[in-house]
Amino acid sequence: MSKLKRLWTGIVLLTLWVGAGWDAWGKEVKLLNASYDPTREFYQEINAAFGKYWEGKTGDRVTVQQSHGGSGKQARSVIDGLEADVVTLALAYDIDAISERSGLLPRDWQKRLPENSAPYTSTIVFLVRKGNPKGIKDWEDLGRPGVSVVTPNPKTSGGARWNYLALWGYGLKRFGNDEARTRELVTRIFKNVPVLDTGARGATTTFAQRGIGDVLITWENEALLALNETGGDRLELVTPSLSILAEPPVTWVDKVVNRRGTREVAVEYLRFLYTPEGQEIAAKHFYRPRLASVAQKHAGSFKTLSLFTVEEVFGGWQKAQKAHFSEGGTFDQIAQANR
Repeated sequence: MSKLKRLWTGIVLLTLWVGAGWDAWGKEVKLLNASYDPTREFYQEINAAFGKYWEGKTGDRVTVQQSHGGSGKQARSVIDGLEADVVTLALAYDIDAISERSGLLPRDWQKRLPENSAPYTSTIVFLVRKGNPKGIKDWEDLGRPGVSVVTPNPKTSGGARWNYLALWGYGLKRFGNDEARTRELVTRIFKNVPVLDTGARGATTTFAQRGIGDVLITWENEALLALNETGGDRLELVTPSLSILAEPPVTWVDKVVNRRGTREVAVEYLRFLYTPEGQEIAAKHFYRPRLASVAQKHAGSFKTLSLFTVEEVFGGWQKAQKAHFSEGGTFDQIAQANR
């Protein structure tokens, strides 16, 4: 065999060997998860755990990039072209909006995963200064003169909309479904809000780090995370007598995953949230697990309180959004009255 032939044979064999090696190592897959504010630490751990699981199962390496912000703002970003493979937002209405305004996913997206596509839950509670100097015990205390309340803006934040509806539902029960008295209570409380941050994490920063306000209305998981980070030296948790069952949903974005060829990985990434490992990570980050065995194991981490759902009190998110958060809705009217 001539030297030239031997050289070309070697090059071909080397190319085949390198190609086989790359196949053995697996390919790299990238996902973008558009999520809401308080999930940053949670999804950092989920992403690492899923990456390890998926590589062990398929040999492929997965990198999940994160985008965070107020839930409503994130939904608008996806509608405007942010190419998220999956969305893990604060409430169903924001994913409905993506479906309705962009056609990127089907209207029945919520039926594709268990528990209405909400793999974990939370609720709405209060954080106060250590010793609770203003004596905050329940929702009505937030409307007293001299009480400074921190909550994000319901126009941009999903967490803020949960806060608002938890308050409104409490008022309806407290006043025997009297809408006028409920509205008066909500108006008084929002008059005590000095600043409306765009998202839940921003509101937590305003309260816990900047020292603004006497009480923060927030996700239970965000409150427990803040307590965990401060060691309970500066803040304490107050659980109201009645709150709302907050169900943050997840789904894949069909037209994006089809275009990018990431559907299989995106679907399995979200299904991983329902596994015992995913549920344990949720509990670690103070989300209430759906899986009964994990929920029972961590029952001591969460206060027992009376909860109502959006469907029970408001007839679902579509009706709640139209009545309270649409342009000129009840929240806009309350904000205008407080100017």
